[in-house]
Amino acid sequence: MSDAAEVYEYEEADIKNLPIDNTLSRKIKDIVAGFIGGAVQVLIGQPADLVKIRLQTTNANSSIQVIKDVWQNEGILAFYKGTLPPLIGVGVCVSLQFYGFHETKRQILQYTGQKQLNLWPQTYIAGAMAGVVNTPVASPVEQLRILSQSSKTGQSISMLNTIKQIYNTQGFKGIYRGFNITLLREFQAYGVWFLIYETIIQKLIKYHKFKSRDSISTPELLASGALAGNALWLSSYPLDVIKSNIQSDGFGANSKFKGSIAKAARYIYQNHGYMGFWRGLTPCLLRAVPCSAGTFASVELALRVMG
Repeated sequence: MSDAAEVYEYEEADIKNLPIDNTLSRKIKDIVAGFIGGAVQVLIGQPADLVKIRLQTTNANSSIQVIKDVWQNEGILAFYKGTLPPLIGVGVCVSLQFYGFHETKRQILQYTGQKQLNLWPQTYIAGAMAGVVNTPVASPVEQLRILSQSSKTGQSISMLNTIKQIYNTQGFKGIYRGFNITLLREFQAYGVWFLIYETIIQKLIKYHKFKSRDSISTPELLASGALAGNALWLSSYPLDVIKSNIQSDGFGANSKFKGSIAKAARYIYQNHGYMGFWRGLTPCLLRAVPCSAGTFASVELALRVMG
């Protein structure tokens, strides 16, 4: 049997790990575990995310240059600029991601009548749907974070004032600027993220001959999450660069792209060439290792505690 057609194979004792429990308590546990994973993700990755955004949206040439400039001109606390929106928003986003993933798996199994779930394409589809569900929250939250992080002033920017400014100049649609490109990125990114993670987990279960994924050690969970995190970004990074430029753009007469994906992509290519679509990749991958590792491990361990 090829890897592409590989299916989950569970002992009877493993059935509890399949997404077939439709009770409200099961769904609440998925949401709570996701929120915990999201909070861990933000606290670990916020400094590296700021460096990534500056590289994507300014003319800085290296991570070291960005770090040095922020440290000297804005102070160490600037590395956590814009933390409040993602701390709340990413917690909600990751809750939606994991709920969306498990709910889609439940629906696939119920619709097909399968007792086994294909890694490809079904797990990819479940992950992609997690990204779709996540997009309505992720799009405005990430715009607020990007506007804060791309600002070079040493002063803290009020989230409420930023929202008011956007709404007053662009109305409700301004809050959701970049929604389409965010949707494209989320679909691809989380399809790959969950696919790679679940593939590694199933390989570990088979390798160790475990009866349950609960037997997988924390270091193995961390390593699996880290690899999945890098796969996520390598598969979707150019979309993220386009999104960052659209969401950091000015408003009204100061807007270069007018929300257009094509205009943003053309601007990136004209100013930075093909490599412009990969600007900031190094800090992003360095951030992805601990963030993705911490997210998946936190979610798995939270679910074990909650039962």
